[in-house]
Amino acid sequence: MADYQTTRSFGTAAGAAAIDEGLRAHMNKVYGLMSVGMLLTGGVAWAVGTNDAMVQAIFMTPLKWVVMFAPLVLVFVFSAMLNRLSVAAAQLFFYVYASVMGLSIAFIFAVYTSESIATTFLVTSIAFAGLSLYGYVTKRDLSGMGTFLMMGLIGIIVASIVNIFLASSALGFAISVIGVLIFAGLTAYDTQSIKNEYVEHARHADQDWLGKSAIMGALRLYLDFINMFMFLLQFLGNRE
Repeated sequence: MADYQTTRSFGTAAGAAAIDEGLRAHMNKVYGLMSVGMLLTGGVAWAVGTNDAMVQAIFMTPLKWVVMFAPLVLVFVFSAMLNRLSVAAAQLFFYVYASVMGLSIAFIFAVYTSESIATTFLVTSIAFAGLSLYGYVTKRDLSGMGTFLMMGLIGIIVASIVNIFLASSALGFAISVIGVLIFAGLTAYDTQSIKNEYVEHARHADQDWLGKSAIMGALRLYLDFINMFMFLLQFLGNRE
C-alpha cells in the first residue's frame, strides 16, 4: 500500500501504485544481488577454509595481511569508481568483491566448528530479516541514526585494527558487542535509505541510476549481514 509520502510525491493513486510496484521490483533486485554475493562468499570461504594447505599458505604467511585488508580497500575503490562503471561492470565488481570477502573470512572454517557456523548464520539471517523488514515498513524516520552509526562504524574499524596488534580479549569483546549493535542498526537504516532513495529518484526513470543503485544497495546490506555474522560468531561460535 502506498504511504502518504509516496502519494504526496506523485500526486495520484495510480502514480503511487506504479512507484510501489517499481519499489518492490527494486528491492527484490537488491536482495537478489545480495543473495548471490552471499553464495559466492560462502562458497569461496568454505572451499579455502576446509583446505588445510590453502589455509597454511594464506593465513600462516604475510599474505594474510593482504587478504585481511583487501575487502576494506576494494569497498572504497568500488564506491569511488561506481559512477564511471556500467551497470554490468558494477555488478561484476560486486561479485568479485564478494569472492574476495569469502577469501578473507575463510579462516572461520579452520577455527570454528561447522555446526556453530551454521547456527550463527541462521541466527544472523533471522535477525537480519526482522531488522530489514522493520526498516522497510516503519513510518519512523531513521535518518537521524545515520551520523551516529557511521561514527560508531569508524570507531570499531579503528579499534579492530588497533586490537590486531594489542590482542586484548577485553577490547575484542567490547568491539564485538558494539559491532553487533551498530550493524543491527545499520540494517534497518540502510533498508529505509535504499527505499527512500528509490522513491525520490523513480520519477526520473533513470535506468542506469536504478541499476547502480540496486547494486550499491545490495553491497550495503551485504556488508551489514557479513559484519553482523562475524561479530555474532565470536559469541556463538565453538572453536575446533
